[in-house]
Amino acid sequence: MIFDKKTIRYYYWLLIEFIKKNFKALIFSFFLSSVFILLLISFSPLFYRQFFINKKEVIGILGQYNFDNLPQEITEKISSGLVYINFGQVVPLLASFWEIKDEGRRFRFHLKNDLFWNDGKEFSSYDIDFRFKDVTVKVIDKKTIDFYLKEPSAIFPFLLSKPIIRPPLVGVAGLYRVSRIKKKYDIVKELVLYSNKKGLPTLVYKFYPSESELVSAYKLGEVKEIKVYKKSLAETFKKWKNTNVQRLIDYSQIMMLLINHQNEFLKEKEVKNALSMAIAEDFYKDFGAVALGPIPPLSWAYNESLKQNVYNEETATKIIKKNLPKNASFSLFTSYDHYSVATSLKEYFEKVGLPVKIKIFSYQRPKEFDFLLVSLKLESDPDQYLLWHSTQENAKFLHYKNVKVDKLLEEGRSTLFVEKRKKIYQEYQKVIADDPPGLFLYHPYVYVIKRK
Repeated sequence: MIFDKKTIRYYYWLLIEFIKKNFKALIFSFFLSSVFILLLISFSPLFYRQFFINKKEVIGILGQYNFDNLPQEITEKISSGLVYINFGQVVPLLASFWEIKDEGRRFRFHLKNDLFWNDGKEFSSYDIDFRFKDVTVKVIDKKTIDFYLKEPSAIFPFLLSKPIIRPPLVGVAGLYRVSRIKKKYDIVKELVLYSNKKGLPTLVYKFYPSESELVSAYKLGEVKEIKVYKKSLAETFKKWKNTNVQRLIDYSQIMMLLINHQNEFLKEKEVKNALSMAIAEDFYKDFGAVALGPIPPLSWAYNESLKQNVYNEETATKIIKKNLPKNASFSLFTSYDHYSVATSLKEYFEKVGLPVKIKIFSYQRPKEFDFLLVSLKLESDPDQYLLWHSTQENAKFLHYKNVKVDKLLEEGRSTLFVEKRKKIYQEYQKVIADDPPGLFLYHPYVYVIKRK
Protein backbone atom coordinates (compact mmCIF):
# COMPACT_ATOMS: atom_id res chain seq x y z
CA MET A 1 0.00 0.00 0.00
CA ILE A 2 1.38 3.48 -0.99
CA PHE A 3 0.63 6.48 1.23
CA ASP A 4 0.71 10.03 -0.14
CA LYS A 5 2.10 12.95 1.87
CA LYS A 6 -1.33 14.11 2.94
CA THR A 7 -2.16 10.71 4.44
CA ILE A 8 1.17 10.48 6.27
CA ARG A 9 0.68 13.95 7.80
CA TYR A 10 -2.82 12.95 8.90
CA TYR A 11 -1.59 9.87 10.80
CA TYR A 12 1.34 11.80 12.23
CA TRP A 13 -0.88 14.47 13.79
CA LEU A 14 -3.33 11.79 14.94
CA LEU A 15 -0.49 10.02 16.79
CA ILE A 16 0.67 13.30 18.35
CA GLU A 17 -2.81 14.07 19.60
CA PHE A 18 -3.17 10.54 21.02
CA ILE A 19 0.10 10.85 22.92
CA LYS A 20 -0.86 14.30 24.29
CA LYS A 21 -4.22 13.05 25.41
CA ASN A 22 -2.90 9.81 27.05
CA PHE A 23 0.60 10.93 28.05
CA LYS A 24 0.23 10.25 31.77
CA ALA A 25 -1.33 6.83 31.23
CA LEU A 26 1.44 5.83 28.79
CA ILE A 27 4.21 6.95 31.13
CA PHE A 28 2.61 5.14 34.06
CA SER A 29 2.20 1.92 32.04
CA PHE A 30 5.82 2.04 30.87
CA PHE A 31 7.06 2.59 34.43
CA LEU A 32 4.89 -0.21 35.83
CA SER A 33 6.01 -2.66 33.13
CA SER A 34 9.68 -1.86 33.75
CA VAL A 35 9.34 -2.37 37.50
CA PHE A 36 7.50 -5.67 36.97
CA ILE A 37 10.20 -7.03 34.65
CA LEU A 38 12.99 -5.99 37.04
CA LEU A 39 11.25 -7.61 40.00
CA LEU A 40 10.57 -10.74 37.99
CA ILE A 41 14.23 -11.18 37.04
CA SER A 42 15.72 -10.08 40.38
CA PHE A 43 13.46 -11.78 42.90
CA SER A 44 11.95 -14.74 41.13
CA PRO A 45 14.77 -16.82 39.62
CA LEU A 46 12.65 -19.96 39.48
CA PHE A 47 9.97 -18.24 37.37
CA TYR A 48 12.64 -16.64 35.23
CA ARG A 49 14.50 -19.90 34.66
CA GLN A 50 11.36 -21.85 34.02
CA PHE A 51 9.83 -19.57 31.43
CA PHE A 52 12.86 -17.85 29.92
CA ILE A 53 15.64 -20.42 30.18
CA ASN A 54 13.57 -23.58 30.71
CA LYS A 55 16.47 -25.57 32.21
CA LYS A 56 14.76 -27.84 34.70
CA GLU A 57 15.07 -31.51 35.57
CA VAL A 58 12.13 -33.21 37.30
CA ILE A 59 13.23 -36.43 39.02
CA GLY A 60 11.06 -39.07 40.67
CA ILE A 61 12.41 -40.69 43.86
CA LEU A 62 11.10 -43.91 45.37
CA GLY A 63 10.55 -43.90 49.13
CA GLN A 64 9.24 -41.87 52.02
CA TYR A 65 11.69 -39.42 53.58
CA ASN A 66 11.80 -36.69 56.19
CA PHE A 67 14.41 -33.99 56.73
CA ASP A 68 16.70 -36.40 58.62
CA ASN A 69 17.01 -39.25 56.09
CA LEU A 70 16.98 -37.72 52.62
CA PRO A 71 18.90 -39.64 49.92
CA GLN A 72 22.60 -38.89 49.78
CA GLU A 73 22.34 -37.85 46.11
CA ILE A 74 20.24 -34.87 47.31
CA THR A 75 22.05 -33.91 50.52
CA GLU A 76 25.43 -33.85 48.74
CA LYS A 77 24.06 -31.23 46.35
CA ILE A 78 22.70 -29.07 49.16
CA SER A 79 25.72 -29.00 51.44
CA SER A 80 29.29 -30.10 52.19
CA GLY A 81 30.98 -31.96 55.03
CA LEU A 82 34.05 -31.07 57.04
CA VAL A 83 36.01 -33.42 54.74
CA TYR A 84 35.53 -35.48 51.61
CA ILE A 85 36.95 -38.84 50.61
CA ASN A 86 39.21 -39.01 47.56
CA PHE A 87 40.30 -42.59 46.70
CA GLY A 88 40.77 -43.49 50.35
CA GLN A 89 42.37 -40.19 51.33
CA VAL A 90 40.55 -37.80 53.68
CA VAL A 91 40.77 -34.31 52.21
CA PRO A 92 39.70 -31.06 54.00
CA LEU A 93 36.55 -29.41 52.67
CA LEU A 94 34.84 -27.07 55.14
CA ALA A 95 37.76 -27.73 57.48
CA SER A 96 41.11 -26.18 56.66
CA PHE A 97 43.02 -28.83 58.64
CA TRP A 98 42.78 -30.98 61.76
CA GLU A 99 45.02 -32.20 64.57
CA ILE A 100 45.13 -35.62 66.25
CA LYS A 101 45.74 -35.41 70.00
CA ASP A 102 45.75 -37.67 73.06
CA GLU A 103 46.96 -40.70 71.08
CA GLY A 104 44.01 -40.65 68.73
CA ARG A 105 41.32 -39.96 71.33
CA ARG A 106 40.85 -36.30 70.43
CA PHE A 107 40.47 -34.66 67.02
CA ARG A 108 40.62 -30.87 66.71
CA PHE A 109 39.18 -29.43 63.50
CA HIS A 110 39.82 -25.89 62.25
CA LEU A 111 37.29 -24.33 59.86
CA LYS A 112 38.06 -22.32 56.75
CA ASN A 113 37.38 -18.59 56.73
CA ASP A 114 34.41 -16.92 55.00
CA LEU A 115 32.00 -19.84 55.10
CA PHE A 116 28.30 -19.04 54.82
CA TRP A 117 25.03 -20.93 54.91
CA ASN A 118 22.96 -20.83 51.74
CA ASP A 119 20.66 -18.25 53.38
CA GLY A 120 23.61 -15.86 53.85
CA LYS A 121 24.26 -16.44 57.57
CA GLU A 122 27.84 -17.01 58.68
CA PHE A 123 28.82 -20.64 59.35
CA SER A 124 30.75 -21.36 62.54
CA SER A 125 31.78 -24.24 64.81
CA TYR A 126 28.66 -23.64 66.91
CA ASP A 127 26.55 -24.81 63.95
CA ILE A 128 28.12 -28.28 63.79
CA ASP A 129 25.74 -30.87 65.25
CA PHE A 130 27.21 -34.32 64.58
CA ARG A 131 25.78 -36.88 66.98
CA PHE A 132 27.97 -39.95 67.27
CA LYS A 133 27.74 -42.65 69.89
CA ASP A 134 30.59 -42.48 72.42
CA VAL A 135 31.82 -39.13 71.01
CA THR A 136 31.78 -35.88 73.02
CA VAL A 137 31.85 -32.57 71.14
CA LYS A 138 33.31 -29.35 72.53
CA VAL A 139 33.33 -26.03 70.65
CA ILE A 140 36.54 -24.05 71.34
CA ASP A 141 35.67 -20.94 69.33
CA LYS A 142 33.91 -19.94 66.08
CA LYS A 143 36.54 -21.69 63.97
CA THR A 144 37.65 -24.57 66.20
CA ILE A 145 35.89 -27.71 67.45
CA ASP A 146 37.10 -30.79 69.36
CA PHE A 147 35.80 -34.36 69.18
CA TYR A 148 36.60 -36.61 72.18
CA LEU A 149 36.53 -40.38 71.57
CA LYS A 150 36.43 -43.10 74.24
CA GLU A 151 38.76 -45.26 72.18
CA PRO A 152 41.36 -44.24 69.57
CA SER A 153 40.07 -44.38 65.99
CA ALA A 154 42.20 -43.51 62.99
CA ILE A 155 39.18 -43.56 60.70
CA PHE A 156 37.11 -41.02 62.67
CA PRO A 157 37.68 -38.20 60.10
CA PHE A 158 36.02 -40.43 57.46
CA LEU A 159 32.76 -40.08 59.40
CA LEU A 160 32.83 -36.30 59.03
CA SER A 161 32.23 -36.36 55.27
CA LYS A 162 28.49 -36.29 55.88
CA PRO A 163 26.95 -33.01 54.59
CA ILE A 164 26.13 -30.52 57.34
CA ILE A 165 22.52 -29.37 57.07
CA ARG A 166 20.56 -26.97 59.28
CA PRO A 167 16.74 -27.18 59.53
CA PRO A 168 14.84 -26.76 57.30
CA LEU A 169 17.35 -28.13 54.75
CA VAL A 170 19.77 -25.20 54.71
CA GLY A 171 23.25 -26.19 53.53
CA VAL A 172 26.68 -24.65 53.48
CA ALA A 173 28.95 -24.36 50.42
CA GLY A 174 26.70 -26.61 48.34
CA LEU A 175 26.17 -26.49 44.58
CA TYR A 176 22.44 -26.03 45.22
CA ARG A 177 20.10 -24.46 47.74
CA VAL A 178 16.56 -25.54 48.61
CA SER A 179 14.04 -22.98 47.38
CA ARG A 180 10.75 -24.78 47.97
CA ILE A 181 9.60 -27.66 50.15
CA LYS A 182 6.29 -29.47 49.95
CA LYS A 183 5.52 -31.92 52.72
CA LYS A 184 2.61 -33.73 54.30
CA TYR A 185 2.96 -34.11 58.04
CA ASP A 186 6.69 -34.93 58.38
CA ILE A 187 7.03 -36.62 54.99
CA VAL A 188 8.72 -34.67 52.17
CA LYS A 189 6.66 -34.72 48.95
CA GLU A 190 8.63 -32.35 46.75
CA LEU A 191 11.88 -30.38 46.81
CA VAL A 192 12.98 -27.65 44.41
CA LEU A 193 16.70 -26.90 44.27
CA TYR A 194 18.21 -23.75 42.71
CA SER A 195 21.77 -23.77 41.51
CA ASN A 196 24.35 -21.60 43.28
CA LYS A 197 26.42 -21.58 40.08
CA LYS A 198 25.57 -20.52 36.56
CA GLY A 199 24.89 -23.16 33.95
CA LEU A 200 23.36 -25.79 36.23
CA PRO A 201 19.67 -26.65 35.85
CA THR A 202 16.99 -26.28 38.50
CA LEU A 203 16.31 -29.67 40.11
CA VAL A 204 12.84 -30.76 41.16
CA TYR A 205 12.58 -33.96 43.22
CA LYS A 206 9.19 -35.62 43.66
CA PHE A 207 8.80 -38.50 46.10
CA TYR A 208 6.53 -41.54 45.70
CA PRO A 209 5.86 -44.20 48.37
CA SER A 210 5.60 -47.16 45.97
CA GLU A 211 7.21 -48.31 42.74
CA SER A 212 3.83 -48.45 40.98
CA GLU A 213 3.15 -44.78 41.84
CA LEU A 214 6.64 -43.82 40.68
CA VAL A 215 6.16 -45.56 37.33
CA SER A 216 2.68 -44.03 36.91
CA ALA A 217 4.13 -40.56 37.55
CA TYR A 218 6.58 -41.07 34.69
CA LYS A 219 3.88 -42.32 32.36
CA LEU A 220 1.67 -39.33 33.19
CA GLY A 221 4.52 -36.88 32.57
CA GLU A 222 4.79 -35.70 36.20
CA VAL A 223 8.52 -36.51 36.20
CA LYS A 224 11.17 -36.80 33.51
CA GLU A 225 13.49 -39.28 35.19
CA ILE A 226 13.12 -42.29 37.50
CA LYS A 227 15.17 -45.24 38.74
CA VAL A 228 13.86 -48.79 39.04
CA TYR A 229 15.53 -52.06 40.03
CA LYS A 230 13.27 -54.47 38.18
CA LYS A 231 14.30 -55.44 34.66
CA SER A 232 10.69 -56.21 33.71
CA LEU A 233 9.68 -52.60 34.43
CA ALA A 234 12.61 -51.17 32.51
CA GLU A 235 11.87 -53.37 29.49
CA THR A 236 8.44 -51.79 29.00
CA PHE A 237 10.01 -48.34 28.56
CA LYS A 238 12.54 -49.49 25.95
CA LYS A 239 9.68 -49.46 23.45
CA TRP A 240 8.97 -45.77 24.09
CA LYS A 241 10.44 -43.59 21.33
CA ASN A 242 10.92 -40.58 23.61
CA THR A 243 12.67 -42.49 26.40
CA ASN A 244 16.22 -43.66 27.09
CA VAL A 245 16.82 -46.63 29.39
CA GLN A 246 20.31 -46.98 30.87
CA ARG A 247 21.41 -49.95 32.97
CA LEU A 248 23.88 -49.18 35.77
CA ILE A 249 25.29 -51.15 38.69
CA ASP A 250 24.49 -49.90 42.19
CA TYR A 251 27.71 -50.62 44.05
CA SER A 252 26.36 -48.88 47.16
CA GLN A 253 24.21 -51.96 47.82
CA ILE A 254 24.90 -55.67 48.07
CA MET A 255 22.29 -58.42 47.96
CA MET A 256 23.05 -61.09 50.55
CA LEU A 257 21.60 -64.39 51.62
CA LEU A 258 22.36 -64.24 55.34
CA ILE A 259 22.67 -67.48 57.30
CA ASN A 260 21.61 -68.13 60.87
CA HIS A 261 24.75 -69.62 62.42
CA GLN A 262 22.76 -71.28 65.18
CA ASN A 263 21.98 -73.86 62.50
CA GLU A 264 24.84 -76.36 62.85
CA PHE A 265 24.36 -77.67 59.30
CA LEU A 266 24.24 -74.33 57.47
CA LYS A 267 27.18 -72.72 59.31
CA GLU A 268 29.67 -75.31 58.02
CA LYS A 269 32.13 -73.86 55.45
CA GLU A 270 31.68 -76.88 53.19
CA VAL A 271 27.91 -76.37 53.10
CA LYS A 272 28.26 -72.63 52.39
CA ASN A 273 30.54 -73.46 49.47
CA ALA A 274 28.06 -76.01 48.19
CA LEU A 275 25.24 -73.44 48.28
CA SER A 276 27.39 -71.03 46.29
CA MET A 277 28.23 -73.75 43.73
CA ALA A 278 24.52 -74.54 43.38
CA ILE A 279 23.76 -71.13 41.83
CA ALA A 280 24.22 -71.00 38.04
CA GLU A 281 25.63 -67.95 36.28
CA ASP A 282 22.27 -67.36 34.58
CA PHE A 283 20.90 -66.36 38.00
CA TYR A 284 22.86 -63.11 37.98
CA LYS A 285 22.09 -61.86 34.46
CA ASP A 286 18.72 -60.32 35.40
CA PHE A 287 19.58 -59.18 38.92
CA GLY A 288 23.05 -57.67 39.09
CA ALA A 289 26.83 -57.95 38.93
CA VAL A 290 28.35 -60.85 40.89
CA ALA A 291 29.67 -59.86 44.31
CA LEU A 292 32.80 -61.83 45.17
CA GLY A 293 33.08 -60.39 48.65
CA PRO A 294 31.78 -57.70 51.01
CA ILE A 295 33.65 -54.74 49.42
CA PRO A 296 32.60 -53.52 45.95
CA PRO A 297 35.01 -53.35 42.97
CA LEU A 298 34.96 -49.54 42.88
CA SER A 299 36.56 -49.33 46.33
CA TRP A 300 40.25 -48.45 46.63
CA ALA A 301 40.57 -51.41 49.02
CA TYR A 302 39.01 -54.03 46.70
CA ASN A 303 40.88 -57.32 46.44
CA GLU A 304 41.07 -58.26 42.75
CA SER A 305 42.39 -61.75 43.51
CA LEU A 306 39.02 -62.98 44.85
CA LYS A 307 37.43 -65.71 42.75
CA GLN A 308 33.85 -66.81 42.23
CA ASN A 309 32.81 -70.35 43.10
CA VAL A 310 32.28 -72.24 39.85
CA TYR A 311 28.78 -73.60 39.26
CA ASN A 312 28.85 -77.33 39.91
CA GLU A 313 25.46 -78.90 40.59
CA GLU A 314 26.84 -82.42 40.94
CA THR A 315 29.45 -81.54 43.58
CA ALA A 316 26.98 -79.33 45.47
CA THR A 317 24.45 -82.19 45.56
CA LYS A 318 26.99 -84.63 47.01
CA ILE A 319 28.00 -82.22 49.79
CA ILE A 320 24.40 -81.37 50.72
CA LYS A 321 23.21 -84.98 50.79
CA LYS A 322 26.26 -86.06 52.81
CA ASN A 323 25.59 -83.52 55.59
CA LEU A 324 21.83 -82.91 55.43
CA PRO A 325 19.92 -83.89 58.60
CA LYS A 326 16.92 -86.21 58.15
CA ASN A 327 13.54 -84.54 57.43
CA ALA A 328 15.21 -81.13 57.39
CA SER A 329 13.43 -78.08 55.95
CA PHE A 330 14.77 -74.55 55.82
CA SER A 331 12.98 -71.20 55.98
CA LEU A 332 14.04 -68.39 53.65
CA PHE A 333 12.67 -65.01 54.73
CA THR A 334 12.65 -61.98 52.46
CA SER A 335 10.60 -58.89 51.61
CA TYR A 336 8.03 -58.77 48.84
CA ASP A 337 10.41 -56.67 46.68
CA HIS A 338 12.91 -59.54 46.57
CA TYR A 339 10.43 -62.39 46.17
CA SER A 340 11.50 -63.19 42.59
CA VAL A 341 15.15 -63.48 43.72
CA ALA A 342 14.12 -65.79 46.57
CA THR A 343 12.13 -67.95 44.14
CA SER A 344 15.17 -68.40 41.89
CA LEU A 345 17.38 -69.34 44.85
CA LYS A 346 14.79 -71.84 46.08
CA GLU A 347 14.82 -73.56 42.66
CA TYR A 348 18.63 -73.86 42.61
CA PHE A 349 18.82 -75.13 46.21
CA GLU A 350 16.11 -77.74 45.72
CA LYS A 351 17.95 -79.08 42.65
CA VAL A 352 20.85 -80.03 44.94
CA GLY A 353 18.55 -81.54 47.58
CA LEU A 354 18.02 -78.62 49.99
CA PRO A 355 14.29 -78.14 50.78
CA VAL A 356 13.38 -74.47 51.20
CA LYS A 357 10.19 -72.64 52.19
CA ILE A 358 9.88 -68.94 51.30
CA LYS A 359 8.32 -66.63 53.88
CA ILE A 360 7.65 -62.88 53.60
CA PHE A 361 8.40 -60.33 56.31
CA SER A 362 7.30 -56.69 56.16
CA TYR A 363 9.16 -54.51 58.64
CA GLN A 364 11.09 -56.21 61.43
CA ARG A 365 13.53 -58.99 60.66
CA PRO A 366 12.31 -62.38 61.92
CA LYS A 367 13.96 -63.81 65.02
CA GLU A 368 13.57 -67.41 63.90
CA PHE A 369 14.98 -68.10 60.44
CA ASP A 370 17.49 -70.16 58.49
CA PHE A 371 18.11 -67.85 55.53
CA LEU A 372 17.43 -64.14 55.26
CA LEU A 373 17.57 -62.48 51.83
CA VAL A 374 18.22 -58.74 52.20
CA SER A 375 19.91 -55.80 50.52
CA LEU A 376 22.63 -54.19 52.66
CA LYS A 377 23.84 -50.61 52.34
CA LEU A 378 27.60 -50.25 51.85
CA GLU A 379 29.54 -47.18 52.95
CA SER A 380 32.21 -45.59 50.77
CA ASP A 381 34.88 -46.50 53.32
CA PRO A 382 35.81 -50.23 53.54
CA ASP A 383 35.45 -50.25 57.33
CA GLN A 384 32.74 -52.88 57.99
CA TYR A 385 33.18 -53.19 61.74
CA LEU A 386 29.51 -52.43 62.38
CA LEU A 387 28.42 -55.12 59.92
CA TRP A 388 30.57 -58.15 60.71
CA HIS A 389 32.43 -57.69 64.01
CA SER A 390 31.08 -60.25 66.47
CA THR A 391 30.37 -57.60 69.13
CA GLN A 392 28.01 -55.67 66.84
CA GLU A 393 24.25 -56.12 66.45
CA ASN A 394 24.25 -57.37 62.87
CA ALA A 395 26.74 -60.19 63.56
CA LYS A 396 25.03 -61.01 66.87
CA PHE A 397 21.73 -61.30 65.03
CA LEU A 398 23.30 -63.96 62.78
CA HIS A 399 25.28 -65.55 65.65
CA TYR A 400 28.30 -65.08 63.40
CA LYS A 401 31.79 -64.95 64.88
CA ASN A 402 35.15 -65.23 63.18
CA VAL A 403 38.17 -64.34 65.31
CA LYS A 404 40.34 -63.48 62.29
CA VAL A 405 37.64 -61.23 60.83
CA ASP A 406 37.28 -59.45 64.19
CA LYS A 407 41.03 -58.86 64.44
CA LEU A 408 41.36 -57.48 60.91
CA LEU A 409 38.35 -55.16 61.34
CA GLU A 410 39.87 -53.84 64.56
CA GLU A 411 43.23 -53.23 62.87
CA GLY A 412 41.59 -51.59 59.85
CA ARG A 413 39.85 -48.91 61.86
CA SER A 414 42.85 -48.22 64.10
CA THR A 415 45.26 -47.67 61.18
CA LEU A 416 45.70 -44.23 59.64
CA PHE A 417 47.86 -44.84 56.56
CA VAL A 418 45.97 -45.77 53.40
CA GLU A 419 48.44 -48.32 52.02
CA LYS A 420 48.53 -50.19 55.32
CA ARG A 421 44.73 -50.11 55.58
CA LYS A 422 44.49 -51.42 52.02
CA LYS A 423 46.57 -54.49 52.88
CA ILE A 424 44.49 -55.14 55.99
CA TYR A 425 41.19 -54.96 54.11
CA GLN A 426 42.43 -57.09 51.25
CA GLU A 427 43.37 -59.78 53.76
CA TYR A 428 39.99 -59.28 55.47
CA GLN A 429 38.20 -59.97 52.17
CA LYS A 430 40.06 -63.27 51.72
CA VAL A 431 39.31 -64.38 55.27
CA ILE A 432 35.61 -63.53 55.22
CA ALA A 433 35.18 -65.06 51.74
CA ASP A 434 36.51 -68.33 53.18
CA ASP A 435 34.00 -68.25 56.04
CA PRO A 436 31.24 -65.76 55.13
CA PRO A 437 28.22 -64.73 57.24
CA GLY A 438 26.11 -65.75 54.23
CA LEU A 439 26.31 -65.70 50.46
CA PHE A 440 27.54 -62.46 48.87
CA LEU A 441 25.26 -62.55 45.82
CA TYR A 442 25.37 -59.40 43.69
CA HIS A 443 25.38 -55.63 43.42
CA PRO A 444 21.95 -54.86 41.93
CA TYR A 445 21.31 -53.41 38.50
CA VAL A 446 19.53 -50.08 38.53
CA TYR A 447 17.74 -48.79 35.45
CA VAL A 448 17.67 -45.05 34.82
CA ILE A 449 14.61 -44.18 32.74
CA LYS A 450 14.79 -40.69 31.27
CA ARG A 451 12.95 -38.70 28.62
CA LYS A 452 15.04 -37.63 25.67
